[in-house]
Amino acid sequence: MKRSSDSEGEKRRKRRKLLQELGDQKIPFLGPSDGGYQQLWDASYSGLALRRSPSLPAGLHARVQAALFTLRRKGCLLRDLVRIRERDVLTAVSRALLGEPGHTYRYLDTRLFAIPWHSEAGEVKGRRCCDPDFRAACQALCELNGFFCSDVPLLKEGDRLAHCAKGEADAKRGEEGDAGSKHSDDSRNSEGGDSESRQSEEGDAESKHSEEWDSESKHSEEGCSGSKQEGGWETESKASSEEGEACRVRQSQAGVAEGSQHDEGKLPGGAEVKPAAPNAREKAVAQLKHSLSDHHLEDRERQAGGQGCSQPSPRQVDSGPVEFNVTLLNYMDPAAMSQLKEEPYYGMGKMAVGWHHDENLVTHSPVAVYSHSCHSDKGESSEGGSGEKACWRIGLKVAWDIRTPGLTLPLESGDCYYMRDDLNSTHQHCVLAGESARFSSTHRVAECSTGTLTYIQSRCREALSNLHADPETGSHSLLALLPTTLRHCEEIHNEVEFEWLRQYWFQGQRFARFCSWWTGPMEQLEKDWKLMETMTLLFLDTVEEEEVGQEAEGRRDLAEILLSALIDRQQQRQTWRDRCHSSLARTLPPEEAPVDWPFWGADDANMPLPFDLADIINRVESLLWRM
Repeated sequence: MKRSSDSEGEKRRKRRKLLQELGDQKIPFLGPSDGGYQQLWDASYSGLALRRSPSLPAGLHARVQAALFTLRRKGCLLRDLVRIRERDVLTAVSRALLGEPGHTYRYLDTRLFAIPWHSEAGEVKGRRCCDPDFRAACQALCELNGFFCSDVPLLKEGDRLAHCAKGEADAKRGEEGDAGSKHSDDSRNSEGGDSESRQSEEGDAESKHSEEWDSESKHSEEGCSGSKQEGGWETESKASSEEGEACRVRQSQAGVAEGSQHDEGKLPGGAEVKPAAPNAREKAVAQLKHSLSDHHLEDRERQAGGQGCSQPSPRQVDSGPVEFNVTLLNYMDPAAMSQLKEEPYYGMGKMAVGWHHDENLVTHSPVAVYSHSCHSDKGESSEGGSGEKACWRIGLKVAWDIRTPGLTLPLESGDCYYMRDDLNSTHQHCVLAGESARFSSTHRVAECSTGTLTYIQSRCREALSNLHADPETGSHSLLALLPTTLRHCEEIHNEVEFEWLRQYWFQGQRFARFCSWWTGPMEQLEKDWKLMETMTLLFLDTVEEEEVGQEAEGRRDLAEILLSALIDRQQQRQTWRDRCHSSLARTLPPEEAPVDWPFWGADDANMPLPFDLADIINRVESLLWRM
């Protein structure tokens, strides 16, 4: 999932050049009140489905919303300290992970440990890891998860159209053949992934990323920023009132590149466009659009079939039954989120969450989202505000494509939307802030092949199977000294320490505070890890022994394997120490601040090896020099 620094650097250089050349232009986007909205949805966003609030089972709203407020009241929703381009940043969104017992979800170098659903079927008799209110809240979200698992595969195209009747009615009020084009007067700020907006390092010419982003993705951003277009295709939008359609502003837009599939006088959604007089600027822009499309195709060539995201609609994927295994709960309050950034490419409005793909999911798996908008101080729900921009909206765009107009989807409280087929991989989405606070419960099929408690416990058993304990003396010895076996054990050693123990404690006391489910398993993982420290000591003793019958070549192989593992361990320990003691980490309350653990002093007799491995690394390096 991680990209190489060379690949990231090359994409930044290409993006910088494109942004410099494209200059002050905006890409069109459509909302429900624009003509051609439904056609655009069908043609380019067919993987998106909407279920309106009234169509959910009776009573489910009340239980889910009560659960969301319970978890927030107990302080369970917290900002994450994530890693972006070698820097730690706090997410602007407060969140918590719920899911199948023992599951985790990893994003932006941060592993979240799921609070279990506490479903009755999964409850262990006599074991209580949290209070009844907390458990009831988790069970309500488990009920919602079950509904999504059964509903997402059943919601067909006709259902989506029926549930979008309100949006279609609004669209018919628009002028036939007009494409609503949107515009923002400022904003040279670009988005992040599914997190909170990252700071761009690509120069003054490129749109700047905010330092606080809510990203779950390291996928690249693309587009242009500015306020006016000087050529290309021109679209016309209907001026609308602040009361009903506040997000409509007349604007000239960047349209379709020369030679593209949309050059016949219409946008993909069927909206009429008027070609402006050609000039040198237009030709340059058209060439750059073509170049950007090519760059997108190159970026996406790893996708099956070699299709790029500029295809008019995602291909249908037969995903079969859906088993959402986690939900990421988010709480966003625009009043508490300072300096919300303008959406830079389309002028859609203020972003609470920047453009991103959801990451670390099973390929082509769907995502289901429940949205609840809180009431304002006056007791009014957000959908009662003035116009679309008063409510929360989802923005969507085809990734690496500046020819297809974007789409916005307003959400009333209790609405659900599904991203199905390959929509999440071929498109990006953002969250556009409304006027009131909002909860969302985002249900996912997390890729957990290496992210469950069962998995890491099995890995521990693999490593420890090479350790023998004398039943009489309690002394330890290694059963096998094969290079492949020892390398495998050291890899597991590092995985347990850096992907589990340090990830767990880096998030402070948050898990034990609300639910003690993880406490016992993490204590056992630490005991297993300590035995692996003993195995490394035995490995070191084997390498340093100079027995007459030991082959020099085999001994050298063992020394090189050990040295590589020790260097990696030393570097990662220092990185985690720096993160735990960073200036940003010190701003967090004690119960949320990172804990630098495991850590021990040089004189700790209970530990087989020192925390600082510098001296041992020097010993092994010297040994290799002498061989």
